[in-house]
Amino acid sequence: MLDILDGARERLARASDPVPCAVATIVSAQGSVPRPVGTSMLVGADGALHGSLSGGCVEGAVLEACREALETGRSSLRSFGFSDEDAFAVGLMCGGSLEVLIQPFAPPLPGTQTPLGTVTDPSPAAYVTRLPRESDAPPAAAPEGDDADGPRAVLLAGDGAEEVRGALTMLLPPELLEAGSAQVAAMLREARTGTLRLPAGASTIDLFVESRIRPAHLVVCGANAFGQALVEAARPLGLRITLCDHRPAFTDPTAFPGAEVVRAWPHRFLAAAAERGDLDARSMVCVLTHDPKVDVPVLTTALRLDIAYVGAMGSRRSDHDRRTALREAGVDEEALSRLRSPIGLDLGAGSPAEVAIAILAEILAVRAERSTVEPLRDGSGPLHARTAASG
Repeated sequence: MLDILDGARERLARASDPVPCAVATIVSAQGSVPRPVGTSMLVGADGALHGSLSGGCVEGAVLEACREALETGRSSLRSFGFSDEDAFAVGLMCGGSLEVLIQPFAPPLPGTQTPLGTVTDPSPAAYVTRLPRESDAPPAAAPEGDDADGPRAVLLAGDGAEEVRGALTMLLPPELLEAGSAQVAAMLREARTGTLRLPAGASTIDLFVESRIRPAHLVVCGANAFGQALVEAARPLGLRITLCDHRPAFTDPTAFPGAEVVRAWPHRFLAAAAERGDLDARSMVCVLTHDPKVDVPVLTTALRLDIAYVGAMGSRRSDHDRRTALREAGVDEEALSRLRSPIGLDLGAGSPAEVAIAILAEILAVRAERSTVEPLRDGSGPLHARTAASG
């Protein structure tokens, strides 16, 4: 839900014409499913749609459930799955099953904030929802701090113990507050999303926790046509993108929309970014400069960092010469084995746009820990990662 909060807030808080909306969120998944837990879809009372839960196979039923929630003001949990008896029934033809939380949101009363809250710092953050039961009252009917089963939600910005505990007083009875706060804080620190089940006598209280940390950082070294194409192709992936080049004449920020443009020697920028904590184990560095005096220093720096991906553009001959220079600069064989050079998958790419796709394809394969890549047609496993039910 975090990915559509801004759109929901905007509709609810319109000064002249506020619009109620409902949000459907996948809270658990089992088997092969196309979208992960935490994926949301927004339905406005004005007919607006944003997002998708399954790529199409359950959207119609979810839309109707959202419209019902807008009419009744009640939250609900809905299940969708593959039907062996009726392949044309509403379900997931890919064989998985989903549990979807449907939440209606009404515009706030004058002088009050939207029920979705605000986050000024996008990282870390979490949206925590107490999942409803059949007997739940509408959200507006659940008094603050009572022990009823009414579905309520809080938006967390930060993972401090006191901050989490204070926010969860809205969702949990006192006897579950300490244990629940500790578990929610752990999920937020580890950026985990899922359903947390807390025993409450003969029953349970279920909290759906959707966590978010800052996006992974892609550093593109080289303000040229290939760097421009890579920045453009990477924008839809939700990454933090930095374009770095030491040449002022080539680093016009308007040429790289969606990226932070830094005018600096790439190796100096990379060392400073690591010192600031702007790089982590998910970060990626793509060196597209074609210049040994730039390539060798920045690759020497990058290969000594604990990051996910280091790639460099060049021919096989330039790759051989560059590896020799890196050895002479003190880079050991273990570090050199992490260098993706020549960069990208062998897709027959030639143009900058095609090369960008080949690079991103290799990055996706590395992130998925795929040592080999083959056409889906030639495989036999599930198309989507199999997910165990949350809880």
